[in-house]
Amino acid sequence: MAEEKLLTVRDVSVMLGVFEKDVLDLAEKGLIPAYKIGGLYLRFKKDQVEQYKKTHQKEQPECREGARKVLGDRLHDFFYFNDFYILAILLILLLGYLVYRGL
Repeated sequence: MAEEKLLTVRDVSVMLGVFEKDVLDLAEKGLIPAYKIGGLYLRFKKDQVEQYKKTHQKEQPECREGARKVLGDRLHDFFYFNDFYILAILLILLLGYLVYRGL
């Protein structure tokens, strides 16, 4: 029997058409059943997410429309989930500059 592939927060946000932060809020409130893997990573079962989507289908267009309007929320999500990579790139660029300058 093949094991079911669990969905990530990003996968669920794409399925529902909402921000990743909204998915985390839904999981925290218990509206979408979530599972912690290793006590750190949230994962979701696809059938449970689809069930939530069916029961809350009328709310979805509003969420998608709101998602297009709020650029600030999108930027916040981007920096929240990618802050480590951004800092690493900046550090590499700074070190490259210092090596190039010969300091």
